[in-house]
Amino acid sequence: MNETRAFIAVDGGNSKTDVVAATDDGRVHAYVRTGTSSPHRLGYRESIDLLGKLIEVARDEAGWGSEVPLARVDALLAGADLPVEVDRLNADARSRGWAESVRVENDTFALLRAGTGDRNAVAVICGAGMNSIGRNETGEWSRFPALGPITGDWGGGEDLGEAALFHAARAEDGRGPATVLCAAVCAHFGTGSVEEAAIGLHLGRFERDMVHGLVPHLFAAADAGDSCAEAVVERQAEEVMAMVRVSASRLGLGKGPFTIVGGGGVLAAAPAALRRHLEPRLAAEFPLAKYQALDRPPVLGAAWSALDVLTGVVESPAHERLAAEIAGREPLRVFG
Repeated sequence: MNETRAFIAVDGGNSKTDVVAATDDGRVHAYVRTGTSSPHRLGYRESIDLLGKLIEVARDEAGWGSEVPLARVDALLAGADLPVEVDRLNADARSRGWAESVRVENDTFALLRAGTGDRNAVAVICGAGMNSIGRNETGEWSRFPALGPITGDWGGGEDLGEAALFHAARAEDGRGPATVLCAAVCAHFGTGSVEEAAIGLHLGRFERDMVHGLVPHLFAAADAGDSCAEAVVERQAEEVMAMVRVSASRLGLGKGPFTIVGGGGVLAAAPAALRRHLEPRLAAEFPLAKYQALDRPPVLGAAWSALDVLTGVVESPAHERLAAEIAGREPLRVFG
């Protein structure tokens, strides 16, 4: 430990938070996971309080006593969206004395770093919500406020689940066309009708997180040829296209070569129904671009970001070792 520097990297999403304790030789000493750490869901101070607890848990799991100082903490969080929010989170986090250097930023940075080393790139994250980030080789960035419907966002897992409920409810009472989503909703909630499921959600008998769980049923219905489900998936593909299109335009990427990374629980799963709509659209509009779904944990992007600073390079044996060790470990679930 005397010859290495220790750091902690955090990828905090709307549904889960991954924390890695590692050293700048690429060795992973601990890997833990809990639920959301988003300041939009928990509150700003509560989010930083949780990070402090997770850092202590990770230090304990790593076997680092008080004599092991942290060189860096890189915490990339969903909900760190606006500059004023990022400044507030950084001020609080840096006041805690966790490490020599502390950085809090949006979780799209983790996705982009984990997904590609291409300097011309756009990343779209579709987990519980939707967001995107892009960069070009001159150092310009493209970002969105990503505050949900009030900033024009649609297409995250919560939106898709609500769309499945919407069509199922209208099919059941006759306002909309028939759809297999009715049976899917009833099976998912264990109810005799879609109305019963909706009332259960309204009265708090079912957790709102269960709505997100309808997403696999939606894609399965689309694969089975259900027209309602197919329309929802097609709309989501158009939303992804819109984010890529705007970022590419802002960054001057045009029709040239660049990398598009899809991440978050929905895009990383690469459902066939979505690929069927998305990939031909991307190929037609951006023929020289390369699209790839992220196939590794985005916490690797947070860890690589810390390692980049500590080593002064963005590619090294330590980076390769870090990727291999994270891929080879199962995170320890903490705090329930």
